[in-house]
Amino acid sequence: MRYLFKRKGSDNWYVRLQPPGQKAVEKSLGTSDLKLAEITAMPMIRQYKTLMYQRRQARLPRLTAQWLPAYAPGMHEGFFATERELRDLTTGAVIGPNGFPAEILTPAPLHGPSFEAYDAAKARSTLAIKNNDDDLLETYLQHNGITGLRERQARDIWHIFKTVVNKPLKQCTRDDGRALVAYLEEQAGGEIKSATLRRRMVPLVATVNLAIAEGKLQFNAFSSVVPVRDDEDERDPFTEDDMALMRANLHRLSESDQLLVRVLATTGVRRGEAFEIDHEEVEDGIRFVTIGTKTAHSERRIPFPADLLPYLPPRITDRLITGRMDSAGKRLGKWMEDIGIAGIAEADKAADLDKAPMHSFRHRAARRLRAIPDESLREAIGGWANGKKKKTSRKYGNKHGAGYPLSVLKDAIDRIGF
Repeated sequence: MRYLFKRKGSDNWYVRLQPPGQKAVEKSLGTSDLKLAEITAMPMIRQYKTLMYQRRQARLPRLTAQWLPAYAPGMHEGFFATERELRDLTTGAVIGPNGFPAEILTPAPLHGPSFEAYDAAKARSTLAIKNNDDDLLETYLQHNGITGLRERQARDIWHIFKTVVNKPLKQCTRDDGRALVAYLEEQAGGEIKSATLRRRMVPLVATVNLAIAEGKLQFNAFSSVVPVRDDEDERDPFTEDDMALMRANLHRLSESDQLLVRVLATTGVRRGEAFEIDHEEVEDGIRFVTIGTKTAHSERRIPFPADLLPYLPPRITDRLITGRMDSAGKRLGKWMEDIGIAGIAEADKAADLDKAPMHSFRHRAARRLRAIPDESLREAIGGWANGKKKKTSRKYGNKHGAGYPLSVLKDAIDRIGF
């Protein structure tokens, strides 16, 4: 399903494949039957996956079998050594092996499947040289008060830019931007959503935009270089039956993952936002956290819901979720599949159920918040908008982007429940 799409106004499926650094391949499958479309597209997908596999294998170091001698061939004290044997000086009889077989890690072959944009970028020097552009990143981080997870993500994409492109920003072209995207796709095995690519590029794009605003650069080579694809997954929300199963089996998870499930389920925050929580604030006796990793509009204040408070430490002064973020989806997905959550296993997805181990909590929260008639309030909780639209009421106690009072946000978020 990750390769099959429908265009607006058409019932027929088409296949879309994106080799890193090359033009996307799209072909209509001539049918509205999903099963028939999968069968028709299978040869193309198989060829694409074979190419991606060969690409990765061509760049991996390899183990080769070799014989490692213990003694150099020739005369030694008490024996004579050949390349593989040790012999008695008097009789010439073999008295043992000279060394042992071993597997040696050798470099990857120089030639493999060609991806022009990626190969051109990698052909440049990969040594990251510190220059004035590094100061632009530091200015961006300081200017926006970015710390913690968001800072690590920004430094990660900056390091990739420095090692893959390795040119001054003022010399970069859109081809360099596309080469960087191609590298991210290649690192992910060619299976990465366009939304994920755009999210990873955000800190780099924002850094250049800030430099342009301050007159230090004139052109952003990394803006809008991610291919436009209709590849967004429409995830189903968790049902109340699903939640009952989770509550009954929550003890099978580690303590950190138990808390992660409670945070996601009761607040509807994104995965990155949950792992971002490392301190809290208190206002009018209400404990809350300010989060928002996706966009400026997603930054918001989230009161801790009543169903979550009993499981929080008395005061949050360090990272709340201690497990690994990069494998959290796999951990929760395995647990959900084991306890029988419908729509998690591939067989369920084939039956038109498609739930994400983490994001379906967010869809459930959105569904439960529909009972609130104030759409702006719903958006302020979910982070789809910032809940601070300019209105006349801002003149009366709602200045400086304060948004909704925490008491109102608290009553709203408590409706999600666990």
